[in-house]
Amino acid sequence: MNTEPTTSTEYPNLSDRVQSTFIDTIFIILAMFAIASVLDKSENAPTWVKIVLFVLIWVIYEPLCTTLGFTLGNFIKGIRVRQHSNMVKRINIFQAILRYLIKILLGWLSFLTIHSNPQRRAIHDLAAGSVMIKKQQ
Repeated sequence: MNTEPTTSTEYPNLSDRVQSTFIDTIFIILAMFAIASVLDKSENAPTWVKIVLFVLIWVIYEPLCTTLGFTLGNFIKGIRVRQHSNMVKRINIFQAILRYLIKILLGWLSFLTIHSNPQRRAIHDLAAGSVMIKKQQ
């Protein structure tokens, strides 16, 4: 069982992580437009349904995708979120939610610690017990 980083473990730089987040944001916005388009065709859709769907997209997308494997941005950039204590395992849903909440609450400040540790862990990674790694080829 691989619980420690190997000499071949690579960690994404800040640029990769920001690009991944940007891709995910664009994807979420496009998904919102698609849902809005579908809901507009149904004139009977209550406003609260639209609001709930839009909030769910923002709240569920990253934690759920991270738990299942990767977000679209992670996939495109070739990076993955893993458990810090065992880098072959994905994080669980509770870690993913905690990680996402701290990431949202701190915003860009969460990335201040990336250059202060060898595994380039952001504050939200430190709090959730996660680490981002580059996908092994």
